[in-house]
Amino acid sequence: MHMRHRHTVVWLDHYEAIVMHVHPEGADTVRIRSERSPEEHQLHKKSGAPGAGHLTDDVMFYAQVASALRESEAILITGPGLAKNAFVDYLERRSTAVAGRVVAIETVDHPSEGQLRAFAQTFFKRLQNLGAI
Repeated sequence: MHMRHRHTVVWLDHYEAIVMHVHPEGADTVRIRSERSPEEHQLHKKSGAPGAGHLTDDVMFYAQVASALRESEAILITGPGLAKNAFVDYLERRSTAVAGRVVAIETVDHPSEGQLRAFAQTFFKRLQNLGAI
């Protein structure tokens, strides 16, 4: 039996995603790692190739993260840099049902899991109080 997750926060950069389903008792967390190594990312940035510094979308990684969001009703996407925006672009192209449940995109540096959970709980509570979700 699949349980719907009402509120989910995703934190991601180019190497890893933390998918946290937040509920009153706490949170269920899934970590998804990119197959790409940090070294590959560094090489890519330093190469003189056209578009150097712009990472091509890691489609396998994004697909795994999107899959973890299938049961989520309200999704907050967070992260330190551009990966979060690239992921939302991916959702809009490849997974419109999930994209339609993204309620916000926020820049959040490198929080601990506890900090991320607290941030998400505060965020979702505010949206509920506003009647937005």
